[in-house]
Amino acid sequence: MLNTPLPACKGILLAGGNGTRFYPATRIISKQLLPVYDKPMLYYPLTALMLAGIRDILIITWEHERALFQKLLGDGHQWGIRLQYASQDKPRGIADAFVVGEEFIGNDPVCLMLGDNILYGDRIPAQLQFAAQKTNGGTIFAYYVQDPERYGVVRFDENNRPVEIVEKPTKYLSSYAAIGLYFFDNRVVEWAKQLKPSRRGELEVTDIARMYLSEQALEVIQIGRGVAWLDMGTPSSWLEAANFIQILEHRQGLKVGCPEEVAWRMGYITSSQLLSLAEPLLKSGYGQYLQKLLESNVVREGYSALF
Repeated sequence: MLNTPLPACKGILLAGGNGTRFYPATRIISKQLLPVYDKPMLYYPLTALMLAGIRDILIITWEHERALFQKLLGDGHQWGIRLQYASQDKPRGIADAFVVGEEFIGNDPVCLMLGDNILYGDRIPAQLQFAAQKTNGGTIFAYYVQDPERYGVVRFDENNRPVEIVEKPTKYLSSYAAIGLYFFDNRVVEWAKQLKPSRRGELEVTDIARMYLSEQALEVIQIGRGVAWLDMGTPSSWLEAANFIQILEHRQGLKVGCPEEVAWRMGYITSSQLLSLAEPLLKSGYGQYLQKLLESNVVREGYSALF
C-alpha cells in the first residue's frame, strides 16, 4: 500500500514495438529489457516519471512479453509506486497508447514517455514536476539535434513561440526535435480515438500535439545545452547511451536511472526499505551502492543533481 495519495497525473511507458532495428538481438526479448550499461533500458524512463512525482504508471507491452516485464518490475510497491500493465496486439503508432490506456487514465491528465529514451540533467526534475502539475493543455519538450529529419520537428516564430510541428519533415524546418515525452490533459483520449493513420500507417502523437497547438493550448519547453537526451532507437545510439552512462557513473560514483535511489530521495520509501532492497544485491556493485547511500549519511535533498 502507498502511504500518500497519488498525484493526479498518470504515467504511461510505451515498451512495445518489434525492435526490428535490433535484430537478431531482439528476436526473443524486448528492446526495452536490454541492458544499458548496468540497468535495463526501461529503468531510465521509469525513473524520469518517478522524478516527475508520478507514482501511478501503466506499462504497455506486447502480450507475449508482458510476463517478462512483470518479473522485472513487479507491481512497483518496492519503490513506493503502483505499476499496471496493458498490451498491444500490433503496432499502431505512439498515439495508440492513449487508446489502450483509456481506462487507466480515467479522468486524469497523463504523461506518456517512450521506453527507449534517457533524460539527464539537474534541471529536468523541476521541469517534469512543473508539467505534471498542469491540468489543462499539453506540454512537450524540444531538443536541438543535428539530424531533425528523424523526428517530429517544432518550428518557432521570432518570439520563440511554437507555430508548427511536422513529423519527419522532408525539408528543413527547424533543428528542434520533439523528444519522446508528452504531457496532455484528459482530452487526449478522445482526440487519439479520432486520429487517422498517417502515410506511415501509424497514429502519430505529433498529430495530437498539433491539435493542442491549434487551440493555443500547447507549451513547448526548449531543453538547453546542460541536459542530455538520448534516443536508443538503433544499436549505435543504444551503445552511445551505454557509454554515456558508464562514463558518468565511473566519473561521479553516482548512478543514473536507479529506481531504488530515486524512490528513497523522493520520499517514496524509507531508509529501512532501501536497506531491505540493497541486501539481496550486496554481491553486486548495485547493491553495495544502495547500501553506501545510507552509510554515507547523504542528504536526500538535491536529488535533481543526481538524476
